[in-house]
Amino acid sequence: MVDVGIVGVTGYTGQELIRILLNHPEVRISGLFSKSSYNKSIQSVFPEFASRLDLVCVKPDIKDICAKCDLVFLALPHTVSMKLVPSLLYAGKKVIDLSAAYRLKDVKDYAKFYEVKHKDISGLKEAVYGLPELYRNEIKAARLVANPGCYPTAAILSLAPLVAFNIADFSSIIIDAKSGVSGAGKKMVEAFLFSEVNEDFRAYKVGVHQHTPEINQELSKLGGKKINVVFVPHLLPLNRGILETIYVKKDKKGRGRGKDLIELYKKFYKKEPFVRIRAEGQLPKIKDVVGTNFCDIGIKEDGDNVIVISAIDNLLKGASGQAVQNMNIMYGFREYTGLL
Repeated sequence: MVDVGIVGVTGYTGQELIRILLNHPEVRISGLFSKSSYNKSIQSVFPEFASRLDLVCVKPDIKDICAKCDLVFLALPHTVSMKLVPSLLYAGKKVIDLSAAYRLKDVKDYAKFYEVKHKDISGLKEAVYGLPELYRNEIKAARLVANPGCYPTAAILSLAPLVAFNIADFSSIIIDAKSGVSGAGKKMVEAFLFSEVNEDFRAYKVGVHQHTPEINQELSKLGGKKINVVFVPHLLPLNRGILETIYVKKDKKGRGRGKDLIELYKKFYKKEPFVRIRAEGQLPKIKDVVGTNFCDIGIKEDGDNVIVISAIDNLLKGASGQAVQNMNIMYGFREYTGLL
């Protein structure tokens, strides 16, 4: 039995982590930590857990966290995560960080897009990017996993087969992404109020979104050369879910047409429990994946153009569900434990 703690438990990702872990047979939730809700029972914060979890939120304290936990999920702002991680690793704890603190390997990109200097370079070098479909072997041996962002999860899984097999014209990739409001977290911001979001649809952070370098980083590794995508995120008037429509031209020497591309995707993800490839003519929608840890992908060819459409739940495969998937890999549990 693994004792796990959640630091920053009162946000959406913390809530989802509790819900998943309560149904996980190999795990015991041994500590809940929150600066904003300390001394409050988790039942008072989230009444849905009444009679299911009898723990009180306490202030994050390294000694207390280390005394209670074998593995720690950090559901914190990135600047806070990098303050805690060195001490947790020094104490021999395993860490899955759901923030952006350890995703980008280039400190210049981190400083540019997150507007702060990275303060844990050794941790950054050690961290494994937690996308199981690409880094399963590395995750197995990891002490520190950088859980991917929600937009990058859908984008990278959508493009990986095209990039890995050099089918795509790398200079042509356009990612048109839409997310529900929970992707922004629980912070009180006017732009995310119900009356501002309802019956509206908008693009935001065009050309400057912090997930752009994350997508570029991972696709560049796969392709063996520098890739810079065009990434445009949009805000949907929904609670949760992401739909991405991705446009890419085939390389002049591109292989595969019609069913061939679909078969390529199916073979690429044959052993992946949480990637579902749609049959020809079928495309995913958000309702298909909300409440699950699946990424659904549909592919459509139009001459030399390939259109890939993917859908995930931003709070599950895009955050907490993927974090538990990574934990299962780290401890040798069946990868789908607690997630199906």
